[in-house]
Amino acid sequence: MDAQTLFFIIIGILTFEFVLERTLSYLNYTWYSKPIPTVVDDVYDAAEYERSQEYKKTNFRFGTISSSVSFVATVLFLFLDGFAIVDTWARSIADNEILIAIVFFGIIAIAGELISLPFSYFGTFVIEERFGFNKTTKKTFILDKLKGWLLTALLGGGLLAVVVLCYQWAGDNFWWYVWILVFLISVLMNMFYARLFVPLFNKQVPLEEGELKHKISAYAATVGFQLDKIFVIDGSKRSTKANAYFSGFGSEKRVTLYDTLIEKLTQEEIVAVLAHEVGHYKKKHIIYNLIASTLTTGLTLWLFSLFVDSDLLAQALGVGSASFHIGLVAFGLLYAPISRITGLVMSSLSRKFEYQADHYAEQTYEGLPLINALKKLSSSSLSNLTPHPAYVFFHYSHPSLQQRIKVMQA
Repeated sequence: MDAQTLFFIIIGILTFEFVLERTLSYLNYTWYSKPIPTVVDDVYDAAEYERSQEYKKTNFRFGTISSSVSFVATVLFLFLDGFAIVDTWARSIADNEILIAIVFFGIIAIAGELISLPFSYFGTFVIEERFGFNKTTKKTFILDKLKGWLLTALLGGGLLAVVVLCYQWAGDNFWWYVWILVFLISVLMNMFYARLFVPLFNKQVPLEEGELKHKISAYAATVGFQLDKIFVIDGSKRSTKANAYFSGFGSEKRVTLYDTLIEKLTQEEIVAVLAHEVGHYKKKHIIYNLIASTLTTGLTLWLFSLFVDSDLLAQALGVGSASFHIGLVAFGLLYAPISRITGLVMSSLSRKFEYQADHYAEQTYEGLPLINALKKLSSSSLSNLTPHPAYVFFHYSHPSLQQRIKVMQA
């Protein structure tokens, strides 16, 4: 195989992924007007249903435009030898392989941000604003971006430097050390993300004493679950949409409730949602997800180690000889089909875990409050009640609302 053939294979992969995504989105779009299933026909009244339809159609059109721009920009960049040009720029700025890699990816990240930033702004301040979801001020939007860029530069740049250093030191066996490093980072992020990173963007306060906290504590006691850390996060700072999540394990386990969730649900419904989250912990879903992601990462790194030194991969991107950062880009483009498969496996596993957590909540608390909570949350976010099965299979980490309710009622 020569470099030109490999180049067109990369273009073919990108084109296939783009066409697949747009086809799935269109199939989903064609199901918007399907009759609402009986089990969820009370989620919307007539006016709200019409509003949800318009919201979905607007996002479909917006997604088509934004993804098309991204696809065209990427293909043009490849045809114009963009990676070779950026590689030359990086080498003119730095002469150390670690610094060259950091500068190279820094330039790519800036270019990507310049393309995506207008779409991000439009999505937040036009679409979300139009449908009454947006609570983000322009100041918050700018600060979020600045903080995100800074964290990416510090943590992403630091991790990249360590990975390149491992490559220079260990050669073909570098992937072992990077795998161990990524595993340790994953564990630490699972344990301390809510404590260390969430406060950079949101305020978290312990749930105040009162009837809700008493009911949560009473439920936790019935299932033998020690839950000392229940926090409320100011989700209303950015959106009216509601959520709750479980994070950490061991002494660092905590439940975080959005303030919007507390506003929209009754206390019984909140406890039911919490029971679902406790179900994830009791069923060891966090551990299983960590194991699955670790195995996936190991496979990816091993495959990457086989191709990182390939001059052919570098030449396919218009670069004369192999380097770590060029090998990483080329491998990332070629790895997309495998990533798609592993993503499907992880999504399927996640949907299975959601059913198990729902069942746990039914067994240890009540099913009806959880069903009512799910309906309210779907209504408040104008969720799609009739998603296409193919779209669910490829994209949903949770079963559809109809699927979840049917299983619980059965």
